Amino acid sequence: QVQLVESGGGLVQAGDSLRLSCAASGRTFSSYAMGWFRQAPGKEREFVAGISWGGTNTYYVDFVKGRFTISRDNAKNTLYLQMNSLKPEDTAIYYCAIKRRAYASGSYYSRGDYDYWGQGTQVTVSS
Repeated sequence: QVQLVESGGGLVQAGDSLRLSCAASGRTFSSYAMGWFRQAPGKEREFVAGISWGGTNTYYVDFVKGRFTISRDNAKNTLYLQMNSLKPEDTAIYYCAIKRRAYASGSYYSRGDYDYWGQGTQVTVSS
């Protein structure tokens, strides 16, 4: 059974930083690309960042480029999202997700590309 457990969320002020973690189990972590999504109240869940299985390739949505960094430690089965210069509009529940197939390339942006999700961690940015 695949399990993804996020942590690291919290309440911060605009301009602050947070680092989210996602601990994975139940699959050979190093064989699967991963992604971070977020969902704000009343909005659809949206792609934030993705990373290939080896960590070589990363992908970001435009509104986080230059502020967020996705990374992974395959020895620790852990995915990270470093978030700097946080803005109130970054307030959302953040979810990590694992792609359906090992060594999959292609799209990272669609929720349908992933088959398991964590429970989410709340990030709240005050102005």
